[in-house]
Amino acid sequence: MTAPVGEGPHGPDASSPRPRGLLSAAYRGLVVGLLAIVTCSAFEAMAVTTAMPVVAADLGGQRAYGLAFSLFLTASLAATAAAGPWCDRAGPRPSLLVGLVLMTGGLLLAGGAWDFGVFTLGRMVSGAGTGFMIVPLYVIIGQALPSALQPVLFSWFSAAWVLPSLVGPYISGLLAQHASWRWVFFGVAPIVIVAVVLVWPRVRGLGAPEETSLAAGEGRRRALLGVVLAAGVAAAQWAAQSWTDPGARATVPPALLAAVVLCGVAAVAAAAPRLMPRGVARVARGLPAVMVVRGLLTLAFFGAEAFIPLMLVDAYGLEPSVAGLALTGGALGWTVGSFVQARGWLGKPTFLVLGSVVLTVGLGSIAGVVAATAAPWLLAVAWFLAGCGMGLATTTTSVLVLDLSEAADRGRNSASLQMADMLGGVMGTAGAGTLYSLLLTPEAVPGPGVFALLAAALTLSAFLSAFAGARSAVPSAVASAADEDLA
Repeated sequence: MTAPVGEGPHGPDASSPRPRGLLSAAYRGLVVGLLAIVTCSAFEAMAVTTAMPVVAADLGGQRAYGLAFSLFLTASLAATAAAGPWCDRAGPRPSLLVGLVLMTGGLLLAGGAWDFGVFTLGRMVSGAGTGFMIVPLYVIIGQALPSALQPVLFSWFSAAWVLPSLVGPYISGLLAQHASWRWVFFGVAPIVIVAVVLVWPRVRGLGAPEETSLAAGEGRRRALLGVVLAAGVAAAQWAAQSWTDPGARATVPPALLAAVVLCGVAAVAAAAPRLMPRGVARVARGLPAVMVVRGLLTLAFFGAEAFIPLMLVDAYGLEPSVAGLALTGGALGWTVGSFVQARGWLGKPTFLVLGSVVLTVGLGSIAGVVAATAAPWLLAVAWFLAGCGMGLATTTTSVLVLDLSEAADRGRNSASLQMADMLGGVMGTAGAGTLYSLLLTPEAVPGPGVFALLAAALTLSAFLSAFAGARSAVPSAVASAADEDLA
């Protein structure tokens, strides 16, 4: 393997001059390319979420609204499980390229969809692309950057969401409102292609680690487990969604739907622990607790985010372009929180607890604002606060995973973190979507109380993440050993 300038095969070369920072000659090109990929993902996420109320109304997908988000994450689960061992064996480049191609194809399919089922299929293809694309980013960072610069780059990743967050939701809302929501998807696709052009030449010197902890057949086993996990999640979602649809209940026996839900849950319970570090089920100290925190945080935040624009359109009567601006506040808050944690004023476990508490307050405030039908700007402020909590905590989980992983395990542990992230997001969006469908009136008109109940339910997950965050600290001897392995 050819290492980047100033790097040894497992990280920074102590015999080489240490670069001053991320924009030094040794890292500048790579950092720009990685930021381009993150910016691309930000445009996709912000634009799609803003346009979704119009898409659902146009394609008749109001009752299946949550599936467009949760099935995106379900496909990401399967791809992420395969991407981790693939990166450990072949390096980050193949997975990165496949991910970018799939994301582009999914955007084009969703943009050309003629019904909500085809649209959801396009979202699933994009989700698979995201899974194959995000794991290599962590592996690249672990291979190419010294540990001191990694928290800074993660904070820059949050900053890369600022421009898409400022202009993406508003532009997406205007397109959906005055032109066609299809241009939201067609317009994001070229950004993906630009990201490929920027980053690909910068990672051609990165290969697989010289040593890997994967035993023979381990990669295939993890990929198969990922498929089982994704299939279980998808089956449970389908059955739960069918239960909320009067038409589906008339054609599918309720006993069959209940059996499918139970089988799906059993598949998830069997596969998920085998794809995570040992001790996740009991929230063991260190890496397992970090995984649990990440899952609980994303369950709370992304479950709420999927419904923020719909909340403002249906409960407050705002136009989509204005409703989308609320997402900007959350992204800006995320950036603020991420930059605060990069300063290192507190210990990493403390940042996890603090971020979880701030997120809990933000989501609880949203529930109160909507229940009281208070001014919508108060909801935007509460969402900014929720974003601050996510910036403090989720960026810290990313750094901790790299801190607590040996070089040969970075791909696998990064994949596990992303699966915790996506599984939490699936549970949040699917659970909120199912609850939303159950609470809809026969005319499919939600009241403020529906959205207030959704926010209150998701607040519980954020509250629990604070307790898991307190268990992320490891004994000093273990931490010192991990630092020496990465030095």
